[in-house]
Amino acid sequence: MKKIILSAAVAAMAFSTSAMAADKGIDIDVGGQAVVYYQTAETDGDHSEGLFDQDNSSANVGIQLDLGADLGNNFTFGSQLTYLGTAGLEKNLVGGVRQTSDAITTQGGDTTNELALTKIFIAKKIANTTVKIGRQELPKSLSPLAYSEGWNVFKNTFDAILVVNTDIPKTTLVGAYVAGGTGHTLGSASDLVVSVNTKTSDGMHAGDTNLAVDDTSYLITAQTTAIPMTTLTASYYHLSQIGEGDFADNGISADAFWLDAKIADKSFPMGLNIGLQAGQIDPDSEYAGLDLEETTAYGVKIGLKPVAGLSLCAAYTDVDGDDDKVNVAVKNTTGVKSPLYTQMIANQDAIALDAKTWQLKASYNTGDFGTFGIAYTDTNAGASNLNNILRDTDGNIAGYEDDNDYNELDVTYKIKVAGVQYFAAYVMGDYESDDSDFDLIRVWARYAF
Repeated sequence: MKKIILSAAVAAMAFSTSAMAADKGIDIDVGGQAVVYYQTAETDGDHSEGLFDQDNSSANVGIQLDLGADLGNNFTFGSQLTYLGTAGLEKNLVGGVRQTSDAITTQGGDTTNELALTKIFIAKKIANTTVKIGRQELPKSLSPLAYSEGWNVFKNTFDAILVVNTDIPKTTLVGAYVAGGTGHTLGSASDLVVSVNTKTSDGMHAGDTNLAVDDTSYLITAQTTAIPMTTLTASYYHLSQIGEGDFADNGISADAFWLDAKIADKSFPMGLNIGLQAGQIDPDSEYAGLDLEETTAYGVKIGLKPVAGLSLCAAYTDVDGDDDKVNVAVKNTTGVKSPLYTQMIANQDAIALDAKTWQLKASYNTGDFGTFGIAYTDTNAGASNLNNILRDTDGNIAGYEDDNDYNELDVTYKIKVAGVQYFAAYVMGDYESDDSDFDLIRVWARYAF
C-alpha cells in the first residue's frame, strides 16, 4: 500500500465522482493486485482432447486498483477498479475465461466490458460504531451465508449497508441490509440467490436452481470471545421475495440461522483446536404449488499441529433432505460455495444437501520451499442431493441418479517468491453411482502492491 497526494480535481477523476470536489488536497492510499489465473479440466464422456486442450481450458489476466481516502470527521472513502482480460491467451491456449467483468463468456474487442467498479463505499465511525454504505466485501467470519468468496480470480462484492458495533466488551455486533452483489460476473450487480433442488409434477428431481432474492435481505450477527477459549458467532438472516417471477407472481420468504464455535487455547496439547457449526434455512412451506422443507445442517472439525509446520484436520458435516419435498441447499447466497467445514475446491454440490461428508486434510509448511497440502472427502449422498441430476454434454437434464455418492482428492502447493504468491492444485472427483470422474488443474500467480 502506497500513499500519494492528489488534488481534489484529480481525485474526482480517479474516483469518477464529483462528490470529491474541494479546494484542499486529499491523501490517497493506493494498493491492489495483479493476477494470472489458469484452469483446465476433463470429464469422462467429454469428447475433447482432455487436460490442457484449448476447449477444456480457461484463463484470465486481471488487475485490481484499490483507492482509499480519509475524508476527515471520521469519514473514509474506498473504491476498487477491476480489469479482467486474457492478454490474448484465448487465441491459442484457452477457449474461455474464468471470470468476466461483464455478462460475456469471452474477452476481446470491447475494452469497456473489461472494466468494473467492484467497490465503492463511504464509511463513518461514531464512537465504537462504524457504518459502511456501498459496494464492499463481506467476510465469511461475520456473514457465513452472504460472504465474498476467494476461490476465483477476484472476490465477489455486495451492495450493502453495514453497521458494526463493539460497545460490549469482547463482542462484535453486526447488522446489515444487503441489496445484492456482483456475484462472480463482476461487471453487473444482481440479486442474492437461494439454491434449491426443484422437482417436476411427478415428484422427480428436475435440477438445481438458483432463485433470486428480489426484495430485502437482512443480517444480524453477534461474535464474542467472552467464553473462555472460544470464539462464538451467531448469525440470523431474513430473505424476502425469493423467486418472485421465476415460477410464480409472488415469491416466498426464508429465515436462516447459523452458529459457529471455534475452541482453541495455547494450553491445549499439540495445537488442538475444535470447530462446531450448525444452521438451518427455513423457507415458506409453499411456493408455486411445490412443498418446500426446511434444511438443517451441522458439522464438527478437529485440528492438530503436532510438529512445527504440520497441520492436520478431520471434519464431518451432515445436511438433511426430504425426498418428497423441494429442499434448500446450504450454500452462500452467491449460489456457489458452502460455509460447511468440508468444502473443498469443487465439491459444493455434493455436500450442500442431503449429504453426509467426511474430510481428512494435511498441510506442511516447509518455509522457503512453500506449503504442500492434501485433502480428501467422501460424501454419502441421499436422494435429494444436488449431484443426483444427470446432464448431457450440452448441460441439459438427461436423467436422475439415486444416491450418487461422491469423493474428491485435492493436492495443493503454495509458495511466495519475490513478492509473488503462486498456487497450484490438482483435483480428482469421482461420482460413484454413474461411474464417472473428472480431473482439474488450477494454477495462479498474484502480486499484491
